[in-house]
Amino acid sequence: MSSYQKELEKYRDIDEDEILRTLSPEELEQLDCELQEMDPENMLLPAGLRQRDQTKKSPTGPLDRDALLQYLEQQALEVKERDDLVPFTGEKKGKPYIQPKREIPAEEQITLEPELEEALSHATDAEMCDIAAILGMYTLMSNKQYYDAICSGEICNTEGISSVVQPDKYKPVPDEPPNPTNIEEMLKRVRSNDKELEEVNLNNIQDIPIPVLSELCEAMKTNTYVRSFSLVATKSGDPIANAVADMLRENRSLQSLNIESNFISSTGLMAVLKAVRENATLTELRVDNQRQWPGDAVEMEMATVLEQCPSIVRFGYHFTQQGPRARAAQAMTRNNELRRQQKKR
Repeated sequence: MSSYQKELEKYRDIDEDEILRTLSPEELEQLDCELQEMDPENMLLPAGLRQRDQTKKSPTGPLDRDALLQYLEQQALEVKERDDLVPFTGEKKGKPYIQPKREIPAEEQITLEPELEEALSHATDAEMCDIAAILGMYTLMSNKQYYDAICSGEICNTEGISSVVQPDKYKPVPDEPPNPTNIEEMLKRVRSNDKELEEVNLNNIQDIPIPVLSELCEAMKTNTYVRSFSLVATKSGDPIANAVADMLRENRSLQSLNIESNFISSTGLMAVLKAVRENATLTELRVDNQRQWPGDAVEMEMATVLEQCPSIVRFGYHFTQQGPRARAAQAMTRNNELRRQQKKR
């Protein structure tokens, strides 16, 4: 055993807890400070145990963030800028780079006849474009320039030779005019069962009040001349869907119903589908592009309705599940075949 180990043996039986209990609070605080400074570079200890606790200083006042930012900004402005070691004078050192001219070897030089050389020197960009297309140099122009020069006998490209593909310029298409339908007049005609009114088209009219649409659906219950009823993009929700369902249970003249691009949920669509089962005159139903996906249960109900309602020959909806899609396609094929056979008779 070495002398150092013998020196440590005398501390083996010392009771540290007993020694700590006999120390006063001042001695414990002094011991704590000494222990903190014992190994400040020990990376195994947290930072708070490797240095003195310097947070016991009493605060000078409440924290004022705006005042602190203003003080820091003012202090930064008052600090004198450091002078450059080498002052900038704007002098440019060295010579500017000039790309050397490449001399074309004699074997690569091309000599043309004087007449052809003169013709090419006075040719415009459009004529050069057509010449390049005829010679098959399609890499010097866009695809549209190349095929236009080949197919047409006249010079039609005036933008010149360019390998950058540019998009075609199309004429702007004006927006569709707003729907001119007068809602109040349409409601009166539906209520009076006008013989000349066969189509109710309220598409893209987004400021129709819900009570007015409900009254229109209520008036459609007893109407016998309207064949098409369309409410596309009218911000209709479940209340309107329930009113449409009630209308389908009583109306016996409507053939086409379109409620696409609205805010109808799965509950409203389910109510419309249940009402379609009780209607034998409806031949076209469109319910696609609602604000949210209706779900698997609604798609299964759509397929079941198409199977149980042979009168429907046109159905507007994009199925997301393979099962309902296959069933609906098969049902639509059967319904159209039955309709074709009925027309033959």
